[in-house]
Amino acid sequence: MLNIATGTSSSVASILHLGNVAFTKGKEVDSSAPKDDQAKFHLQTTAELLMSDVQALEDALCKRVMITPEEVIKRSLDPRSATFSRDGLAKTIYSRLFDWLVDKINKSIGQDPNSKSLIGILDIYGFESFKANSFEQFCINFTNEKLQQHFNQHVFKMEQEEYTKEEIDWSYIEFVDNQDVLDLIEKKPGGIIALLDEACMFPKSTHETFANKLYQTFKFHKRFIKPKLSWTDFTIAHYAGEVLYQSEQFLDKNKDYVVLEHQDLLSASKCPFVAGLFPPLPEETSKSSKFSSIGSRFKILRSNTFLINAAATIQQLMDTLNSTEPHYIRCVKPNNLLKPAIFENVNIMQQLRCGGVLEAIRISMAGYPTRKPFFEFTNRFGLLNPEALEGNYDERTACKKILEKAGLQGFQIGKTKIFLRAGQMAELDARRTEVLSNAAKTIQRRIRTHISRRRFLQLRQAAVDLQSICRDWACKLYDNMRRQAAALKIQKHTRRYQSREAYKKLHISALVLQTGLRAMAARKEFRFRKLSKAATMVQARWRCRRAATYYRKLQRGCLVTQTRWRGRVAKRELRKLKMAARETGALKEAKDKLEKSVEDLTWRLQLEKRLRTDLEEAKAQEVAKLQNTVQEMQKTIDETNALLVKERENAKKAIEKAPPVIQEKEVLVEDTAKVESCNTPTRPGPGLTNHH
Repeated sequence: MLNIATGTSSSVASILHLGNVAFTKGKEVDSSAPKDDQAKFHLQTTAELLMSDVQALEDALCKRVMITPEEVIKRSLDPRSATFSRDGLAKTIYSRLFDWLVDKINKSIGQDPNSKSLIGILDIYGFESFKANSFEQFCINFTNEKLQQHFNQHVFKMEQEEYTKEEIDWSYIEFVDNQDVLDLIEKKPGGIIALLDEACMFPKSTHETFANKLYQTFKFHKRFIKPKLSWTDFTIAHYAGEVLYQSEQFLDKNKDYVVLEHQDLLSASKCPFVAGLFPPLPEETSKSSKFSSIGSRFKILRSNTFLINAAATIQQLMDTLNSTEPHYIRCVKPNNLLKPAIFENVNIMQQLRCGGVLEAIRISMAGYPTRKPFFEFTNRFGLLNPEALEGNYDERTACKKILEKAGLQGFQIGKTKIFLRAGQMAELDARRTEVLSNAAKTIQRRIRTHISRRRFLQLRQAAVDLQSICRDWACKLYDNMRRQAAALKIQKHTRRYQSREAYKKLHISALVLQTGLRAMAARKEFRFRKLSKAATMVQARWRCRRAATYYRKLQRGCLVTQTRWRGRVAKRELRKLKMAARETGALKEAKDKLEKSVEDLTWRLQLEKRLRTDLEEAKAQEVAKLQNTVQEMQKTIDETNALLVKERENAKKAIEKAPPVIQEKEVLVEDTAKVESCNTPTRPGPGLTNHH
């Protein structure tokens, strides 16, 4: 398997490299040689891939051998002929490789050679007509002409032969026959294919000479048309229409024969795969060709042209189609834009006309498209007239009675078959379907009645059984519900009694606890109010003392300020008096007044000192009284704290003695801030300081 893959890849690669080999003029006259180093490289690579000798490959491309009875002559080819030889070798390798691949695929499909039945699908191109039509379009249209002829024979000729065989009344239907086109193309020895093969035999033939030969041969043929503006083109009136062909490449594309030098080169290849593609020629052919001329050698290989092979393949296909029962499927392209929901009426009509569909419809409408043997007809449509089958009638008479009862007109009865017009088979099928439908409805109605009654009886019995089970279950459920109701009532009264007893205990405990807590709260409130009243009195006395002290300080300051201001004013007056005394002699009098003023001020100062001493003594006595009052209040607070601790201990003992149902809760004291202020020791205020 690996050798086959390698050989296939090498063959394809050799074709690619062979296309890059170019030729130029050689040293001798009308000789050729590789053009440059690149061409030599590709030639060397091609020889390596084909496992052949490089010199032998070059000679096979650039030279030809002619064997005569006297000697063997080697003739060189010019660069143009060498290029044609190169292309011919590449085409030969590719053609043999393609044929080998197709043969492998056909063998791998695994068709049973002993099978009696065959189902094949043939997918072909339709008629082609482009702006430039060459050799390929000619071959495709030739194939379509052959298939169209088979279609005509199958649809038209065979149908009319069937009418004649059955001896029915019918009129001959004219149809378009393309046998003259096929004679123009493939007739021997004067057809286009024969003339093209003959032109390929001569090396100096060109497409101009081939076209002139066609013009001379088919000058009066109604299917062959010579264009007015071209000397190499020709037109053929095909079944589908006229097609203009360009003959420039007809000769080159038809030359499909194998040159003996190429055959010998590839047969001697060291690669088994390549050598297998080119088996040696039979010995008789080789012996007869040793002393043959060039013309005889061309005659030997002439059967290998492309058109000869294509015609043989088409004839083999026709034989296969004639041995089978073909069914045709005509594909119609709705538009040339390749878009959905667009229908070009003219284009579609042209395709239907070219494919023979319109002609087939015309023939079918004019003739009898539907035919059935007597046995099949009576077997299928006998139910439309059962009396015809029950009586002792032959098949022909029974078929006639069935058709008469159906009311059909225009049908024909042959020897072995019934021939119906278009649409009559559909009408018979519709009536047959109606009869079968009515019979099916009757059968279905009876069967459904039987099924429905059986289902009703089963459903009624099931309902009775279900009711019995449900009633039994309901009795048991009612008894169970009564027991549950009694149990619930007993449980309800028991739980109510237990809850009542627990509630009473809880209520008594709550009352005892509330009484203790309320008494403790009342005592706290009393102590707090008592302490608040004492503090209020102390604060009132202290504020009064502070206001009196501030007033005395303010009064003393005023007196000092007045004294100093008056002394300043007196000094100013004294200064004025002195000045006035100097001037008027009144200084003595002013001096006396001033002395009196000084004595008065001295007396006032002594009085103020005496009042200040008395005030300090009174202040010291008042401070002593306040300190005594604070000490008494501190003792009262200590006693209150001791009583509070004692009451808390009593409350804890009472809570511990209470029943376990009561949950212990923390008793919130409303005036906690006031209690804490009473617990903290009292600090002397800023005004309660001892003055010594």
